[in-house]
Amino acid sequence: MLLLSYVSFILGVAIFLPIIFWPAGSWQWSEGWWYVGIVLLNFVVNFSYLWRVNRELIAYRMALGAGTKRWDVIWAAVFGPLFVSIYVVAGLDAERFGWSVMPQSCWWLGLCIHVFGAWLFGWSMGVNPFFEKTVRIQTERGHRVIDSGPYAALRHPGYLGFIGWALAVPFLLGSWWAMIPVVLAVVGIVVRTALEDITLTEELAGYAEYAQRVRYRLIPGVW
Repeated sequence: MLLLSYVSFILGVAIFLPIIFWPAGSWQWSEGWWYVGIVLLNFVVNFSYLWRVNRELIAYRMALGAGTKRWDVIWAAVFGPLFVSIYVVAGLDAERFGWSVMPQSCWWLGLCIHVFGAWLFGWSMGVNPFFEKTVRIQTERGHRVIDSGPYAALRHPGYLGFIGWALAVPFLLGSWWAMIPVVLAVVGIVVRTALEDITLTEELAGYAEYAQRVRYRLIPGVW
């Protein structure tokens, strides 16, 4: 599993770098390299944490589990390009064409948002052995309700962490225009949250009772 993780990491970097720098039209984009460094550091920290507290989840997240909901496959096919477009627009705006100018102070705001999102996303995976990439009822793994850690306060804390990751991108790369695909991506995450919540309520034993105890899906005090 460790070797497969290394291979996946190398392939991920090989794909990620062109997504960041091709739209920018330059490998000298300093904000781009800072962002890559932050993402790589986050990966190392998160992987090390999961390897210690929830090792088996790493393998499950590298596979497509049987019984994945068809709606989730469709959602991923739409959301993937939409999320990539955040980086494309940011590179075109901040480096290649300079359509907008963002104050340097916004970079620190982006870093704070990113750190919060990465922390919450990682913590959610650490306490939830069923945090796979796709939505399915993992009957063969004894799927059960998780109500510890961040799940004691929110039903889908991992999605809130992912929203933080997305919101941080425009600030870290210095692009106001990238906010447009970010907003669309956040809408997409909210939609998936709602669909997953419906699926779990209808098909996972004990989830309806858990939802009565933990009222909010994504945003404390709001929804």
